[in-house]
Amino acid sequence: MAPPAIALSVLDQSPVRAGGTAAQAFAETLKLARAAERLGYRRYWVAEHHATEGLAGAAPEILVARVAAETSSIRVGSGGVMLSHYSPLKVAENFRVLETLYPGRIDLGIGRAPGSDALTARALQAGPGALPVEYFPTQVRDLLGYLGDGLPAEHPFARIRVTPEPASRPEVWLLGSSDQSAMVAAYLGCAFSFAHFINDQGGPEVMAAYRERFRPSPHLAAPLGSIGVFVLVAETEAEADRLARSRDLSRLRLDQGYLGPVPSIAEAEAYPYSREERLRIAFNRRRMVIGAPEQAKARLLELAEQYAVGELVVVTICYDFAARLRSYELLAGVFGLEPRRA
Repeated sequence: MAPPAIALSVLDQSPVRAGGTAAQAFAETLKLARAAERLGYRRYWVAEHHATEGLAGAAPEILVARVAAETSSIRVGSGGVMLSHYSPLKVAENFRVLETLYPGRIDLGIGRAPGSDALTARALQAGPGALPVEYFPTQVRDLLGYLGDGLPAEHPFARIRVTPEPASRPEVWLLGSSDQSAMVAAYLGCAFSFAHFINDQGGPEVMAAYRERFRPSPHLAAPLGSIGVFVLVAETEAEADRLARSRDLSRLRLDQGYLGPVPSIAEAEAYPYSREERLRIAFNRRRMVIGAPEQAKARLLELAEQYAVGELVVVTICYDFAARLRSYELLAGVFGLEPRRA
């Protein structure tokens, strides 16, 4: 079977359902990762969120190691590490260890947003030498240097020998929902993934600007882009719409500052929505892809064309894990992904 024109990957935020636990969420992450590899997805990325009861993944570097150990061929990475909280040297060491353990399979996705509330962000950054977010481009430059590009001779840490020294290097992606990370990615010659599932406004223009301003680097010769899209597929449009109701309420609550677990469909259907809340749900649905397999495929191909990308990173959240897994199965089938053999 010929490879599909559009590659599909997975972004897993390790959602916790109402009445469930973080341990269950992580077990589902591992089960979904094994299924994604078997189904033919290209990458499996895990996210970083803090002080968030509904999303369990606070330490993506640990989850990356566990997912890579559970799989054998799919690329595994962070989607992403929130670099503003951390030392670029330590992040480089973490991912050089991962690349040594799983050569040719590790992605290092870097985010600029805090992935938390302001107080938690301050706690994560507490300590001598903590830098504000304005230093993010410098942090990315230093990170690339530690990963193998090298630091300028005048850099205060230029003489540091970063270990271990893997035969290959992680693939570095910058992630963002605005033009800021896109311009850093273009200037430093990194791959860029636009978070359409967070913000769909101006996305194609941001991706076009990234390509136009891209400067080749030692680790990437030409621009490389993807988009993250929320997708929920079921056998019928009506069933997909029903499953998505728990996501509707969960996203609405997130917009209102509530970071709790994913509600059940019954809870979502019983919720007394105000007119303003229903308008907000309709607004959020604009950037989601929800429907039967062929409907979803048509919309995703349309988005890929609008953004001029060849890869879609799919995030799927609903209350029932079996339905979530089935969504990825149906999507792989309609796109003709080539299953991997064990």
